[in-house]
Parts: sequence; structure tokens; C-alpha cells
Amino acid sequence: MKTTLYFFLPLLLFFTDNVNYEVNSKSFSDDIKTEEALSLEGTWELVDYHNYVDNEVAETYGHREGYRQVKMFTKTRIMWSRKVPIDSTEYFGFGTYKISDGHLIESLEYGSEAVLKAIDTMRIFSFELILTKDTYSQIEIGPEGDRIFSENYIRIE
Repeated sequence: MKTTLYFFLPLLLFFTDNVNYEVNSKSFSDDIKTEEALSLEGTWELVDYHNYVDNEVAETYGHREGYRQVKMFTKTRIMWSRKVPIDSTEYFGFGTYKISDGHLIESLEYGSEAVLKAIDTMRIFSFELILTKDTYSQIEIGPEGDRIFSENYIRIE
């Protein structure tokens, strides 16, 4: 009986230890994947714009001093505002968004008077999305599938 116990006890410990190691390895691997996942959740500020010709950046330009545009994303909602110092018009909007097949799709529900006039005919906006940990670009695509214009943002929170 003792001989049998001495034989099976080390085997049992060996297999039990290996099973735990595999489970722990999967957990560690899952943590790495979660940390590496990219997300728009957070606060972003517009830094510049690109104009495209033949799908290549043809021109980059910034904005006037005092101009500011900020977007805030939660898990499913978006809110943005724009400050134009030489204009008293208010610009802000609120709605939902989703990311699908490399595209950012924004559906505006309401906004300031100026925005409501603009979205009266179109409330859903679809952009090509280029996303890194701390930057993103939303690129307007023309009717023939060419890149036209982009807004480029940095993460501020």
C-alpha cells in the first residue's frame, strides 16, 4: 500500500501542478490581450487636418489660435464640442457610435442649433478609422471610395 501511495502521489502532484500552470498561463495571456486592445473610450482633442489626393496626404493644416475641438467617447456614446473664438456660434453634438470593419460610424441624436441645421438631412456619419493607443484619424471617404479629408486627434485622457 505504501509503495502504491509513493508511486501515485508524485504523479498526482505533477499533473495537478501542470493543470494549474496551464490555467494560469491562459489568464496571463488574456490579461495581455486586454491591455493591448485599442479603444476610443476617453477624451480626444483635434490637432490637425489632412486633405488627400489619390489617397495620399496632399496637405496638412492646423487650426487658428484659440480654436478647440474635443470628442469624448464612452463605451457606446459620443459627445463633441467645438470652440471657434471668432464666432459666437455654438457647436456641439451627442449620439452613439460603433466601430465596424475599420470604420467609425457616428449617429447624432441632437446638437446645437448650428449642428441641427447641418444634420437635418444626414444624421449618420461613416469614416475610415485609423486608431493607435494615443491617436486616431477619422477619414471621410468619397463616393468612389477615395480618401478626401481627415480630422486627426490625440488622446488627452
